[in-house]
Amino acid sequence: MTTSTILVTGGTGTLGRLVVPMLREAGREVRVFSRQERESGDGVTYVTGDLLKDEGIEAAVEGAGIVLHLAGGAKGDDVATRNLVRAARQAGVGHLVYISVIGTDRIPLGYFRAKLESERIVAESGLPWTTLRAAQFHDLALTVVAKMTKLPLVPAPGGVRWQPVDAREVAARLVELTLGEPAGAVPDLAGPEVFELAELSRSYLRATGRRRPMVPVRVPGGFGRAYRAGENLVFDGAVTGRRTWEDFLAERVGGR
Repeated sequence: MTTSTILVTGGTGTLGRLVVPMLREAGREVRVFSRQERESGDGVTYVTGDLLKDEGIEAAVEGAGIVLHLAGGAKGDDVATRNLVRAARQAGVGHLVYISVIGTDRIPLGYFRAKLESERIVAESGLPWTTLRAAQFHDLALTVVAKMTKLPLVPAPGGVRWQPVDAREVAARLVELTLGEPAGAVPDLAGPEVFELAELSRSYLRATGRRRPMVPVRVPGGFGRAYRAGENLVFDGAVTGRRTWEDFLAERVGGR
């Protein structure tokens, strides 16, 4: 196993804040690519740049044997990935690891299309690569239901189901893949249970000791049809995490 530096994009996000310490615990030198300047230390070097603007990427990948691409956003994920791949290829990176989302090839939404295009860019990069698709994190589910339950009437989208997974389990799997051999497209990683979005809201209300009336709503168009068909869910051939939504809630908001 090589001991070369690992470059992590998105290293200060929800997933990156978990991955970087795990890589350090494994004895690896880590370089984090960030849009904001941060002080380096404890085996982690921060370099500044912007993937979308194609700024600072060449310097960031120089000397990195592995690139773990976690950075993403609502727009431009494919552009950022294309810029990163071009620089990584020129630098002769030995392994490119990418985190994607379950349903990228089945849900007609711009974000998912950009993730699917990024998957294609990685697979056709000419670099040894690994791509992991994961379900929505518990953290995202918490953010969504916390916002919805602030409303006087809480929306209950009919048939919309999620299979949320714990970010720590995704991080651990990514570290395992990053330190291993390039494996191409690996089995998806999802949570141990499937919930209707309304169920997630109800459990959050119980955990916070509140009550709110709920109103059924129908998500229109192809996006709604895809979710009602369960295109964002995965069962056969998937890896499921162990940590439940209830465990997560108990830790974060003191479930009762």
